[in-house]
Amino acid sequence: MKKIIILLSVITIMTSCVSKKKYVALEDRYDITKGNLHKSTIERELLEAKFAKIEKRVSSYNEKINSLRDLNSGLQKENDVKLDMIDGVVVMSNAMRVKMRETLSNVDSSELANAITLKDSINVALAYNLKKSIVNSDLGDSDDININIDETVVMISVSDKLLFNTASYRVDKKAYKLLEKLAGIINSEPSMDVMIEGHTDARSIHNDVLKDNWDLSVKRATSIVRVLEKKFAVDPSRLIASGRGSSIPLVENNSRENRAKNRRTRIVILPNLNKFFGLLAQEGVIKP
Repeated sequence: MKKIIILLSVITIMTSCVSKKKYVALEDRYDITKGNLHKSTIERELLEAKFAKIEKRVSSYNEKINSLRDLNSGLQKENDVKLDMIDGVVVMSNAMRVKMRETLSNVDSSELANAITLKDSINVALAYNLKKSIVNSDLGDSDDININIDETVVMISVSDKLLFNTASYRVDKKAYKLLEKLAGIINSEPSMDVMIEGHTDARSIHNDVLKDNWDLSVKRATSIVRVLEKKFAVDPSRLIASGRGSSIPLVENNSRENRAKNRRTRIVILPNLNKFFGLLAQEGVIKP
C-alpha cells in the first residue's frame, strides 16, 4: 500500500512538471508572438505614414499636371495671336500673318518688291495704312502743309500762320478744323505715337512769359498737344511735346519769306511695334 502511494506521488509530480514546462513554453511563445505583433504594428504605422506621404506627393503632382494642362490649353488658344522673340528674331503667329497679308494685298507690287524681311513688310503695311488715312482726311490740300513719308515715319509740317498769331503760343480757333483732321489720322492708327515739334525763325524773342525761342517752340508744341488731347480725344500717352527753337531751319533766315517757312509745327508720327502687334493680337482674338 505504501508503495502504491509513493508511486502515485511520483506520477503526480511528473505530471505537474510536464504541465509547467508546457506552460512556460506557451508563455514564451506568447511573448514572442506579442513582440512580433507589436513590431508588425509599428511597421504598419510606418508604412501607413510613408503611404500617406506618397499619396500627398501624387496629389501634388496631379494638381501640377492639371495646372500645366490648363496652361497649355490657354497657350494653345493664344498661339494664333501671340508674338514671340526667338534668338532676337520676331516670330508672328499665323493669325497675325493673315492680317498682314490682307493689308499687303492692297499695296502696290513695286513697293513690296523691296520688302525682304518681316520688318520690311511691317514698314510697308504701316506706311500703307497711314497714307490711306492722310488721303481720306484731305489734310494735304493746303500749300502751307507739307507731308513727307519716310518708310514708317510720317512727318507733317504745318505753317505757323495756320496755327498761331505772330509771337503767340495760343492756338488760333481757326486751326481747330485742321487739328481735328490730324486727330482723325492719329486715332485711326493706334499703333503710332506722335511727337509735336515746335520750330521758330532766328529772330530773338523775350517778354514776361517767354525767355527765348526755345520757350516759344516748347509752349507752341504743348499747346497743340493740349488741344489734341482735350478737344479731340487723342490718348495723351501717345503724345510727345518737343521744342526745337530755331536750331533746325529749313532755309536761311535771310528774308521774310524764308523766316515764314522756318516758323512751323512739325507732327512726327512714329511707329510703335509693340502696339502694332498688340492690336493685331486683339483683332485676332475678335476675328480668329
